[in-house]
Amino acid sequence: MSTRFYNTINRKKVEFEPITPGTVKLYTCGPTVYDTAHIGNFRTFLFEDLLKRFLVFKGYEVYHVMNITDVDDKTIKRAITEEITINELTLKYTEEFMNDIKSLKILPADKYPRATDHIEEMIKMIQTLEENGYAYETEDHSVYFRLDAYDSYGQLTQIDLNQQRANERIINDEYSKDNPQDFALWKARDDDDGKIYWESPWGRGRPGWHIECSAMSIKYLGNHFDIHCGGVDNIFPHHENEIAQSVSATQEPFVNYWMHSEYLQIQGDKMSKTLGNYYKISDLISEGFTAEEIRFTLLNAHYRSKLDFSLKQKQEARTTIQRITDFQQRLLELKDSTQTESSIPDEFEEFVAALDDDLDTPKAFAIFFGWIRSMNKLLDRGEFKFSQINGGLDFIEKFDDLFAIIPDAESIPQNIYDLIKKREKARLKQDWKTADKIRNQLYQEGWLVADSPSGPKVRSKK
Repeated sequence: MSTRFYNTINRKKVEFEPITPGTVKLYTCGPTVYDTAHIGNFRTFLFEDLLKRFLVFKGYEVYHVMNITDVDDKTIKRAITEEITINELTLKYTEEFMNDIKSLKILPADKYPRATDHIEEMIKMIQTLEENGYAYETEDHSVYFRLDAYDSYGQLTQIDLNQQRANERIINDEYSKDNPQDFALWKARDDDDGKIYWESPWGRGRPGWHIECSAMSIKYLGNHFDIHCGGVDNIFPHHENEIAQSVSATQEPFVNYWMHSEYLQIQGDKMSKTLGNYYKISDLISEGFTAEEIRFTLLNAHYRSKLDFSLKQKQEARTTIQRITDFQQRLLELKDSTQTESSIPDEFEEFVAALDDDLDTPKAFAIFFGWIRSMNKLLDRGEFKFSQINGGLDFIEKFDDLFAIIPDAESIPQNIYDLIKKREKARLKQDWKTADKIRNQLYQEGWLVADSPSGPKVRSKK
């Protein structure tokens, strides 16, 4: 079955075909590192992680770039308020973000370009736009994109500029523009910027927000690439402006597929720092969430559907993950090392087909857990083949390759480790009585043991 994704620019699901067969170039809007990212941000990052994992599963080589926005109005204001350099501020929150990424088992990007490391590329792009009549300099030496020169503006958002009032972000960019809806490419330094500025052909200043992503994505992925992702709040004006300036600068198509995740909500309201209704990853950890429970909770809805978050969802996630690990353990205990045949269940094809349909995670989960229920019934009745056991373990492994919600192996205390080794020696001597006695002892200590061709599999009962 072919893979179809909902393309924001088309407003429909379309078949996915990369520009270069077998290779996908992916750009995702990263964090603005003026503060700790909240779990609303991480819902988007986890959707992008699932997308990437699925593309890899489908056999594509994925080249992934995620930017780090380390200069904008927010970073400047925060650095000045805290009386530290912008570099000190952004490095602190970049490191924090990277730690959160790692803790949530999000696959790392191939590149994490920082905006401040690419000022030269931004200046060159602005110069090209100015030379081609798409940009102009104002009296205060700011530079703006000339919307009237770009006929296709609004294709992503499907807006009519004649009826659309200027967005708040654009209003905040205003200085002495020809058109209120023209957006900033370069902002002249003012007193509020303090010592944070760069030299340019137009004088001291800094780049506009939108030019950053265009310059960095084009540098690392080329003028024309496959997929650009972000949250729905990025659609306008950010992504719309990216398209306008990128196409105008290169005179080539920019991105083929635009994919956006919906908001995470708290009691029906968008989670945001402005409203103060947000949780950080550290907040959830302190509430007892594991990384896997966070992943399940934020992936347990289609990425294009709003998701209402509550701390009560921890128990649902915990129970669900326990169902998987209990079932996996049951299969491991029945696994026969002499049986090599593996029969992938029919449900696996249905599972993949659901993900092929615009990453339909609710349907994929329903198929996976429905299969677990049916398999448990077969196991209860003893009506199974060992090929089903092996195939079932393969299905679970592939499921976790995509969703990464099965806990990693826990560190085993030394005394437990010693008992396991003692039991293995008894098994090698075919001393089954001693082996069973030690298994029971381990159980009393809170540990479950299953034998496999690669050795004993051990996990905590907790």
